[in-house]
Amino acid sequence: MKLRQYPRSAIQCLAAAALFAAIPAAHALAIEEAGIADLQAAYRDGRLSVHQAVAAYLARIEAYDKHGPYINSIINLNSKALEEADQEDAVLRAGGKPAGPLFGIPVLVKDCIDAAGMPMTAGFQGWKNYYPPSDAPLVAKIRAAGGIILGKASLSEFTNGGGDNVNSVLPGFARNPYNTAFATGGSSGGTGAAIASSFATVGIGTDTGGSVRMPSAHNALAGLRPTVGLVSRTGIQPNDSVRDTAGPMARSVADMAILLDAIAGEDPQDEATARARGHIAKTYTAALRKDALKGARLGVLRQIFTAKITDPRIIANFDKTLDELRAAGAVIVDPFNVPEIDNLPRAPQTPARRKADMIRFLAAHPGIPYPSPQAIAESRLAHPLHQAALEAVAAAGPPETDEATIKGLEIENAYRAAFTKEMDANHIDAVIFPTWAQLPVVNGDRNTQLMTEEPSPKGGVTGLGSSLTFVGSTLQWPALSVPNGYLGEGLPVGLQILGRAWDESRIIGYAYAYEQATHHRRPPPTVPPLGPKAE
Repeated sequence: MKLRQYPRSAIQCLAAAALFAAIPAAHALAIEEAGIADLQAAYRDGRLSVHQAVAAYLARIEAYDKHGPYINSIINLNSKALEEADQEDAVLRAGGKPAGPLFGIPVLVKDCIDAAGMPMTAGFQGWKNYYPPSDAPLVAKIRAAGGIILGKASLSEFTNGGGDNVNSVLPGFARNPYNTAFATGGSSGGTGAAIASSFATVGIGTDTGGSVRMPSAHNALAGLRPTVGLVSRTGIQPNDSVRDTAGPMARSVADMAILLDAIAGEDPQDEATARARGHIAKTYTAALRKDALKGARLGVLRQIFTAKITDPRIIANFDKTLDELRAAGAVIVDPFNVPEIDNLPRAPQTPARRKADMIRFLAAHPGIPYPSPQAIAESRLAHPLHQAALEAVAAAGPPETDEATIKGLEIENAYRAAFTKEMDANHIDAVIFPTWAQLPVVNGDRNTQLMTEEPSPKGGVTGLGSSLTFVGSTLQWPALSVPNGYLGEGLPVGLQILGRAWDESRIIGYAYAYEQATHHRRPPPTVPPLGPKAE
């Protein structure tokens, strides 16, 4: 069912049922900010049913996503969500064993990921009525673990977006629930805004150049970009198969780790996942220790967030973060430099790579409209900001002979060698820096954002090209963002923690210890708890 397009009578019926079912739950457990452990404890002791939890989230979506503050974070809802909740409640009533670690947990997934029974649009209006025949493996894993796919979250079209989440015809603007004048960040901005707004318990984003970490920072979430290969990419609209990965986004590090447990694993259809063999933790929740930072050597990579490109408020806040990390027991190596990267250009995401990846993806989706890069470009149905890039993709040759693609792989190898050498030499356990060099930009404003002393390395407005996430993406190593404060007009910012390949447990532990020492996250003001409606 399409939240934006299905008949008003249907949405009224759904909302009425949701609100009616949610009223008893309001006195048992506040759904806002509730985590996985909170919900499952309430299910076990009978304070809350799965149906009531799903209905309460649907009520919040009805009240706030397309009404009120108009967060506009969701493209489609699962019309069978309440039915699936009833099935899980029946298991509990019968005394059966819950299916897995996500039993009864509503999950939102970014709408570039296949989920049977719902359209997969990638934000592209040409695919708004395309229903994939099966779940992506990571969605199948969520369902097998007991999770309920509540709906599909908005995104930058074809996952092309960073500093904003505006550039998509189908969903349109997504708004930051901390201040709706500002952007959610992209491209997983719909997931970020929705989870921050308590429209579901946890969510899935994808990250090529920073698209999990940046909206996590902008929406006060914990979000992880895993090592490429830890999570299957099959059934996910690609951007760059060398860098693409899906990752968990949550209001707490603990929930992020539980969701990672559910989605990590090998997939014979995605050869990159074979590299994960022997590197997958039995459970990432074992890393959730409040003392995990004691003795950890954290290197501060100041060379990428200099005063010339970084909002001074970001730098001042980060210096406070260093004091918080020291207080939690970390050893701060400041600065930690990787000299070689100063002379290396940014490795590009090339049209040639994207064309080859899209051809493979489209071939695995029979019946999809506009089934080739050429057809997509010629349709001219994409957002105008993307048209030139889509035409470049359609015209590109094979990546194996493309000079920019070959050079990019060389740069990435040089990054890995340089970071490995310097981290070894300085005994660095993880590298830290802000998630983004600027505060969130104003929605739709591409002309008057804050300019620092140097223009954005990507060109254009500084605030839209202020990525500090490119390091982890270039390395293809794990990196996460965890809330570390609020600046400006009440806008969240994030601490980024980068580990070596397969170091997810280590950096999750550091993020958890920091989160528990500081408790920076607070709920957004525009989406308060719903009171029961008068009869």
